[in-house]
Amino acid sequence: MALAIYNTLTRQTEPFTPLVADHVSMYVCGPTVYSDAHIGHAMSAVVFDVVRRYLEWSGYTVRHVMNFTDVDDKIIRRANEQGRDPMELAESYTLAFLDQLGQLNVLPATAYPRVSTTIPQIIQFIEGLIAKDAAYHASNGDVYFRVRADEDYGKLSRRAVDDMRSGARIAPDEAKDDPLDFALWKSAKPGEPAWESPWGQGRPGWHIECSAMSLHELAEQIDIHGGGNDLIFPHHENEIAQTESLTGKNFAQVWMHNGMLQLAGEKMSKSLGNLITIDQFLSEHSADIMRLLVLSGSYRAPLVYNDEVLADTQRKLERIMSALKPAHGTATNGPVVETLNAIVAKAPADFRAAMDSDFNSAAALAVLFDLVRSINAARDAGVGGEPFAAGQARLRELAAVLGLRLEAPSASKTDAAPFIELLIELRAELRKAKQWALSDLVRNRLSELDVQLEDSPNGTTWTTKG
Repeated sequence: MALAIYNTLTRQTEPFTPLVADHVSMYVCGPTVYSDAHIGHAMSAVVFDVVRRYLEWSGYTVRHVMNFTDVDDKIIRRANEQGRDPMELAESYTLAFLDQLGQLNVLPATAYPRVSTTIPQIIQFIEGLIAKDAAYHASNGDVYFRVRADEDYGKLSRRAVDDMRSGARIAPDEAKDDPLDFALWKSAKPGEPAWESPWGQGRPGWHIECSAMSLHELAEQIDIHGGGNDLIFPHHENEIAQTESLTGKNFAQVWMHNGMLQLAGEKMSKSLGNLITIDQFLSEHSADIMRLLVLSGSYRAPLVYNDEVLADTQRKLERIMSALKPAHGTATNGPVVETLNAIVAKAPADFRAAMDSDFNSAAALAVLFDLVRSINAARDAGVGGEPFAAGQARLRELAAVLGLRLEAPSASKTDAAPFIELLIELRAELRKAKQWALSDLVRNRLSELDVQLEDSPNGTTWTTKG
């Protein structure tokens, strides 16, 4: 079975064949960086990280581009509220998000273009659209895209232009030829970032940015364009219109969209203010928990987030981790070993069949849990040696394709505190009994664990290195 992907453009699951053999070009819309990233952003990042990991495991070379929108109305408003420079504010949130992606075990993208560093390419793109009469310089200094110049406009979202006009709430703008036309370039306003252009000082509109960055970093045609399903209209619709009007070619072969994360039945978003930031999540849960949350359902479906779902996800992770405990026996043959060997041998094919079906991560996880059950049964039956090690190695191999680290949680200072206090009490009793050698042994062993003791007339205190 070959890889098949659900294409939002055609509303069908289609066999995937890259434009260039063995190479995949993938552009994913990144965040507008005006506040702390939330776990909805983490969901999208994890989805497309898993797509990339699976493609690479399957033998493809992937060029993965994720942009940062660092020039935007929301950034300007937030900077004005805080009395900060808009570019400095955007860069601070960009760097924070990159750090969070690392903590989430998201592979670094091949390129992270920013709007602010792509201005020349954006201007060139707009000039090309004007030359084709697909855009125009209006009397107010802005440049607009002619929506009606694109006969296919609305093909991604399945919206008819005439229906948009009759049903949309569009503020009248005398400078536009048509109320549906959207801004490619906005003329400069006091206190806003601005760049020189053939139309005077100004800055890009939102939609043109991704079209220009994709063209600059990848090509006129790409294999996969991804993002949240809240971007289908107008953002991705407008990207298609701009890019295909300029190049005359189909923009992306496949349009992939992940569902939204829902908290208390509502989409989680900055605008609604119902946020759990990535930092807040990672202060209480591991990156593997976030992965399993996302992987347990279809990437295209909404992800429900609540305490019950979190508890269930924690149990799933504990089940997987249980299979990584060491063997106690040494048996290397027998019926249980044969069963384990068979499951280990067929797991990659089962895993591939699941992921080839539109990245069905829930079915792929089921393959991992089959391995978990077989490994634990083998341990209980006294199996050890090479067969047991092979089972654990297979589990780690396939888990890594999903980006799961499967690391045992490290004990924090808070977790270890009761045990340290108990050892200090034991040492105090040994000192009272003049058991100096044993007392020193306790101190030395604690020191080896980076716990430093300080004796004083008032008792013993302790600190940890780092």
